[in-house]
Amino acid sequence: MKKIVLVISLVLMLNMAVENAGSKQADLAGIWYPGSAEKLKTEVEGHLKNAQIGYIDGDIIGAIAPHAGIRFSGSIAAYTYRALAGQKLKKLIIVGFSHKYYFPNTVSVFSEDSFTTPLGSVKIDMPLSEKLMAMNSSIKSLPEAFSSENSIELQIPFIQIVFGDNIQVVLISICDQSKETVEMLADALYSVLEGEKDFAVVASTDMCHYLSYFSAERRDRNTIKEIKAFEPELFYLASAKGDHKLMCGYGAVYTVMKVSKKLGADKSIVLKYANSGDFAPETKNKVVGYLSALFVKTAEGDNKNVVVDEKNKEINLPENPKAGDAIQGKKEEPGMLNKAQKKELLTLARDSIKLYLENGKRLDAKTDDSLLNEDMGAFVTLHENGRLRGCIGRIIATGSLCLAVRDMAIAAAVQDPRFRSLSLDELGKVDIEISVLSPMKKINDSNEIVMGKHGVMVKSGLKSGVYLPQVADETGWDRETFMNSLCTNKAGLSQDAWKTGECEIYIFTAEVFGEPTNPE
Repeated sequence: MKKIVLVISLVLMLNMAVENAGSKQADLAGIWYPGSAEKLKTEVEGHLKNAQIGYIDGDIIGAIAPHAGIRFSGSIAAYTYRALAGQKLKKLIIVGFSHKYYFPNTVSVFSEDSFTTPLGSVKIDMPLSEKLMAMNSSIKSLPEAFSSENSIELQIPFIQIVFGDNIQVVLISICDQSKETVEMLADALYSVLEGEKDFAVVASTDMCHYLSYFSAERRDRNTIKEIKAFEPELFYLASAKGDHKLMCGYGAVYTVMKVSKKLGADKSIVLKYANSGDFAPETKNKVVGYLSALFVKTAEGDNKNVVVDEKNKEINLPENPKAGDAIQGKKEEPGMLNKAQKKELLTLARDSIKLYLENGKRLDAKTDDSLLNEDMGAFVTLHENGRLRGCIGRIIATGSLCLAVRDMAIAAAVQDPRFRSLSLDELGKVDIEISVLSPMKKINDSNEIVMGKHGVMVKSGLKSGVYLPQVADETGWDRETFMNSLCTNKAGLSQDAWKTGECEIYIFTAEVFGEPTNPE
């Protein structure tokens, strides 16, 4: 009997060895994510079910997904893979980077037959991988670049759950994120993908690292603006400056952004943003940011996406909202101000700052425009090279709009406690954004809040906090994340104060315009 058991065991071991021949075994299972197939499947499916997105009007060419432990970033990564699930994909190219190994001017391509996690093995597209390596001698196989590499491995479970055996992958680890290296990789990827069909390219990155919750949120919001602008060269220029390490995979993002644009993508869509403090409050002193975003080629003719494929139906993913609720499909409402009025306010803001910096005097803000003389609240925001340089506002109207803009422009320049005062020499490097606020409306039902349209103020006694409407667009937050953050990080209230009646809730709209581009 013992001999029979031994023979059976040997046969099973032999079969497993054959099955996993040429396959890399996961290094991070049981550490960064569950080592049990059942627990891992349940956790990933749960994140996918909760990721609600609108129809994507076009083909997804590229995407961004985070790569922290699934407990922290899994719910954000799920938005990217939920969107990709709506595509008829046969190939996924994952562009990560090596956290541990630096090899100058080098990119490593995974060269084994498959990558095995507790969920099984995902197949490697060897012909495409070999074709990519043949494009440049700096693109080669370096197995150590994939050893315990979370920028690669944390993508695999989502791929397996969403696509099962119906997908092949190419895994890329950038070993040097210099401009020359990622430029070379983007060109090589474009060359090998130009004639391919049914593929998408995913950049693996986290956002800010180890800043406080509020500082990370502010810094990431500026990075998200750069990603939404969809200008690869400007993005890299901004990302590769002093604080570039706060976004660990800036080279991967540049690569995917550039190759997506060359392959026809014409739109950047932010799906979701959060940081580790949203999931583990104990980390709020040192958080890591996570982003889910897409680079889309606008649909033409019948070239549309499906909503969910058969694999998604098997795991009971809910259907996406109707096309009218598309994330990028919001229609602009008529504005409060015309072009001439916006120009007058922007000129007023710049002249007010200049005069105050020159001699400490306030400009005599007079206008013949009756609307600009009405009592309104306003915020003035300053940016330098795309990064926040100051922001001060007046929520409740206490005087005319032109006076509010004058005073808030000066305050943003010299009174924002987060920044040193602006100097006269710096004024020419700064662009100005103005948010003109509608009157506050008190609400009793938080469902009245429309993300991206309404700004919100919460108030309880002497405590209050406010987010402008554009915060939702810039972060990709849903209503709950938006309100939780507003209560805790802006008003100093409990996270669920907006649900329990602990605070009053007010909504307002804002018309936002600025330099150097105007929204008309």
